Amino acid sequence: MKSTETAASADAPSVTLADVQRAAATVKGAVINTDFDVSRTLGEMFDCDVWLKFENLQFTAAYKERGALNKLASLSEKERACGVIAMSAGNHAQGVAYHARRLNIPATIVMPSATPTVKVENTRKLGAKVILDGASFEDASAFAMTYGTMHGLTFIHPFDDPHVIAGQGTVALEMLEAVPDLDTLIVPIGGGGLISGVATVAKAINPKIRIIGVEAQLYPSMLNAIKHSHLPVGGDTLAEGIAVTTPGRITRPIIEKLVDDIVLVSEADLERAITLLITIEKTVVEGAGAAGLAAMMMDPRRYKGHKVGLILCGGNIDTRLLASVLTRDLAREGRLSRLAIDVPDRPGQLAKIASVIGGASANIVEVYHQRVFTDVPAKGTELHLVVETRDRDHIEAVVEELRKAGYSVTIKGSGGGPR
Repeated sequence: MKSTETAASADAPSVTLADVQRAAATVKGAVINTDFDVSRTLGEMFDCDVWLKFENLQFTAAYKERGALNKLASLSEKERACGVIAMSAGNHAQGVAYHARRLNIPATIVMPSATPTVKVENTRKLGAKVILDGASFEDASAFAMTYGTMHGLTFIHPFDDPHVIAGQGTVALEMLEAVPDLDTLIVPIGGGGLISGVATVAKAINPKIRIIGVEAQLYPSMLNAIKHSHLPVGGDTLAEGIAVTTPGRITRPIIEKLVDDIVLVSEADLERAITLLITIEKTVVEGAGAAGLAAMMMDPRRYKGHKVGLILCGGNIDTRLLASVLTRDLAREGRLSRLAIDVPDRPGQLAKIASVIGGASANIVEVYHQRVFTDVPAKGTELHLVVETRDRDHIEAVVEELRKAGYSVTIKGSGGGPR
């Protein structure tokens, strides 16, 4: 298999502003110059100017198209005829598949065997041959390299390739052309392809601009590499798009030289950021796409008075997962709570309780009885209700009305523990 990686020489960067400008000419018209809009509401919340780059509105709902297309366009006629191979279970797979089909290049995508069916089918619909192999990303990657070598395919790396990095950097070109006086860019980091391209452009145009990288707290691989720390890496993160265990060989020195800081965001921060973007901007992002906003939520004072650019780098989130994120946020805000009420096991009790709750202007969403796994007497039952209210004060008022009616009530869940 033909390797596409080119190491940087000791005295020259692997990617330059000129490389990104050439990439911009290559991808022009084939990828969307996505909206870059100011968010008045987020600006008021954080006391700064907040600009959002809507890369979740690309055709495949992610910025990855840019690097994939720039790399594919660089191939020789022979390489195009032989075809390409990539390993990905997400946005890179769809970016390669989509643009390979446009350019009439045969594409093979290797995905881990446990990849959700919807992602597999979406990639197949874009014209790629999909092979499921390997229990992990590392296993799938190893298979892809071996398979590609056997069949003479060119490997399209998701981040550790100069053409891919240059393609991703076109995001920053568009941002700074639209708003030249941005002073801070907050960029998600997985393998480092996006932030390497962005930092290359931004620092060349304005050396004083601040570049902040964001990693999921469970996957601090680039931070470990650059700061020589030993934080644990691994776990089930909402930001699977940046859940990379091994940082890039080409991207690492670029980040080390050009990125001002790397911060880590928790899963709770990511959940709240996704919800906030849906609530305020009416836009759907995946976990990685919300990482920049999560960083601002974690440390708002750091950005006060600044002009901040955020990249909503992807919008491919499973609908069931999104529903869970939104529901959990309702619980955190006290708008959705689970009550446990001890009641006599006889007719009419549920109607009485419903009347009290309705009288307090709350809504019952779910109901079930627990008669076996409970400490209440045999002639009693534990009634479990999921109740919708305006806020935390409202649920407390509902509970107070139930207690006045003579019921023993425990709040089992409303963003906190039982009380």
